[in-house]
Amino acid sequence: MKKIVFLSVVLLTFLISCTQEASDGIAEMNFKTTKEYDFGKIPYKGNAEVDFVFENTGKGTLIITNVTSSCGCTVPTYPKNPIKKGKSDKIVVKYDSERVGQFTKSVKIFSNSKISPIKLVIKGEVLSPESK
Repeated sequence: MKKIVFLSVVLLTFLISCTQEASDGIAEMNFKTTKEYDFGKIPYKGNAEVDFVFENTGKGTLIITNVTSSCGCTVPTYPKNPIKKGKSDKIVVKYDSERVGQFTKSVKIFSNSKISPIKLVIKGEVLSPESK
């Protein structure tokens, strides 16, 4: 009997959460900027930071759960608070420009969006300190 009550409570909790999500709608990230950014040639220790601006064009609240980069030289910063439908925010991606040479790095955004993960790409070339 206890198992039946427990399973009923679990099932009811699951159904309520599914109903809440369905009534809330599905979030959708629509980038106002391109999902790929080319820094071009960057001076050694130069500014290598870009904002990827997006809008939640879905019907539900957008929740970004994690953002990962392809290597430690690329650091993404993302909003931790939910983004309501119709609102905009940004993912900031910074590259360590103390590494000379060409680079192509990716960042993946994990969320409750219709499409997840979403991939962003940065690329460019850091010039040597001697080339001024």
